Amino acid sequence: MATISKRRDRWVIDFYDNQGKRQRQTLKKGTTKGEAKDRLREIENQISKGIYVPDGKVPLFKEVAQDWLKYKKSNLRDSTWSVYEGHARNHFKDFDDLKISRINIANIEKYIANRQSAGMNLLTLRKVLISLGQIMAYAVRHKYIHYNPARDAERPRDQGKEEKLVIRVLNPEEIKLFLDTVESRKYKTLFMLAIMSGARQGELLGLKWSDIDWINNQIHIQRTYNNQKWYKPKSRTSNRHVDIGPVMMKELKSWRLACKANKLDLVFPNEEGNPIDHNNLNYRHFKKALKKSGIGKMRFHDMRHTTASLLIEQGENIKYIQKQLGHSSPTVTLNVYAHLMKDFNQEAVSRLENVIFEGTGHKMVTKG
Repeated sequence: MATISKRRDRWVIDFYDNQGKRQRQTLKKGTTKGEAKDRLREIENQISKGIYVPDGKVPLFKEVAQDWLKYKKSNLRDSTWSVYEGHARNHFKDFDDLKISRINIANIEKYIANRQSAGMNLLTLRKVLISLGQIMAYAVRHKYIHYNPARDAERPRDQGKEEKLVIRVLNPEEIKLFLDTVESRKYKTLFMLAIMSGARQGELLGLKWSDIDWINNQIHIQRTYNNQKWYKPKSRTSNRHVDIGPVMMKELKSWRLACKANKLDLVFPNEEGNPIDHNNLNYRHFKKALKKSGIGKMRFHDMRHTTASLLIEQGENIKYIQKQLGHSSPTVTLNVYAHLMKDFNQEAVSRLENVIFEGTGHKMVTKG
């Protein structure tokens, strides 16, 4: 039978664990009798569920975090793992030296409130909390704790300071102005292909001449190069053939004649014949061209958004756009770009009427 007694001004809980072994737990000085009873009820609840772990065997949060990182390393891209590792190293000092079982909803909600009061970016905080939730879920699976408090903690709210992700889309005049300011033939071709294909930056940096189908006017996306490492496409649909127009194909043929041969057969190699470093690409060439053109700030990825926007604007089928971009499904494409679609289309409803009323004298004249 479990009991509570006081010894030398500290409450002691005496009980038998899951294996019938007698355990004693001395609570910290200042603990009240009511708190001791709450702790005993908690222990008895854990014993009844078969999930009790003696305090001496409960690891610290930082130990669980390191085990979680080791577990995740073989299942993630290096770039993604580095983000998780950065979260564990920089953002969880409040929890590091606590037993994993001592972290509760109140701890986590206090952590969230403190970070928001300190002005932490809401998007960053939400990403950090995803990592925290995964660490706590790992602890549940390994039976260090019986539930995940991060799952039930109240989510951080927008306090009017959230930085919204702004998608910048270029119009045809801005595209021409931007490309005209790029002096390097290689980078002008690269930026033009980014806009005309909608390919991701890593896909372009990993593109090889053998990936270009000169007969069918397509490029075959088979790999990416990110953060100095090669990867296979992130999904089955990312491995795709992308249609390329005749003007772009002409530019690629011209660049092929000017491009130095390289052992990796890269379409866009650096001076040593290796893949271009993405930081050099962004800061020395892309941002420089943006500034010179006077277009203003935008991300490299916004050229991909520009492709999608222009295809939508000219009325292309959403399934075709999905395949060009390599999204996993048309739903993903719609979720990202639905706001770009016009909410009126007289030509569509006029064509519908023509199908229904053809031959009845009610046929309408339409533009398409």
